[in-house]
Amino acid sequence: MTQQASKLVIVTEKLLLKKVAKIIDEAGATGYTVVDAGGKGSRNVRSSGRPTVSDTDSNIKFEVLVPNREMAVKISDEVAAQFFDDYSGIAYLCDVMEVLHAHKF
Repeated sequence: MTQQASKLVIVTEKLLLKKVAKIIDEAGATGYTVVDAGGKGSRNVRSSGRPTVSDTDSNIKFEVLVPNREMAVKISDEVAAQFFDDYSGIAYLCDVMEVLHAHKF
């Protein structure tokens, strides 16, 4: 059986991991995936994969599958309102045609 979904992607600074995860959980999402991320954006180059003294030098990427666009926008709006004025970050939404092999999300 397949399901429809929206995928929210949030790329931000690693030091926000627990705070962003809390917003995702409180919005009702059943889970997320987090990976180290690096790249270049309007706030300069961020690297990943190398040992760093502190988490302030690296980024993370959250991928959150949610059952509808409204939940994704709610999470994105809350993260942006709390953090994106002071920290680097971007959030974007991807349409998921169908979710295969999911117990539930």
